[in-house]
Amino acid sequence: MELIQNTPDISAYLVADQVIDHEHPRVRAIAAALSADASDVYAYAKAAFEFVRDAIPHSQDSGDSRVTWRASDVLAQRTGICYAKAHALAALLRAEGIPTALCYRKFDVVHGLVAVRLPGEDRWVRQDPRGNKPGVDAQFRLDREQLAFAVRPESNEVDHPVLFAEPRPVVLQCLREAVDRPHLWQMLPTDL
Repeated sequence: MELIQNTPDISAYLVADQVIDHEHPRVRAIAAALSADASDVYAYAKAAFEFVRDAIPHSQDSGDSRVTWRASDVLAQRTGICYAKAHALAALLRAEGIPTALCYRKFDVVHGLVAVRLPGEDRWVRQDPRGNKPGVDAQFRLDREQLAFAVRPESNEVDHPVLFAEPRPVVLQCLREAVDRPHLWQMLPTDL
């Protein structure tokens, strides 16, 4: 599937904002620690992916009722659903100058992930930091996608090809308005 940039300006995928707050000291500190152990930009991107995937449990899997949405809060509280974890990964990657987009897939509800464009690469590659569990084996790969879930078109599931520089408003609205994760589960968007 060919991924389509929402904006032609690649610098839009490096911007810090209220959600992907990669200039926050907490984001910078984690990025610096991960970068210190990385031999190159690829190793850093993989380390950032694995950190978010493995060190920040998906709140549904862990039973955590807190709802996070801002990258620095996800990193501080070490919890979040797919959207929040995508925001945290985008912040860590953008903090090191790696263009990172937000992208979405539609299952029963919308699922969030990221796409990266590493230096020297002429294409975007999606990465899914959702978190692994039995039946889920998302890996950081550039040669092909290895995402958390496969889309089944026969079940009306959709792979949205558009790469966004910032989160979709419907995603942010549900994250900001939810009082806890059970409440959030009732508000998850079913489309963009």
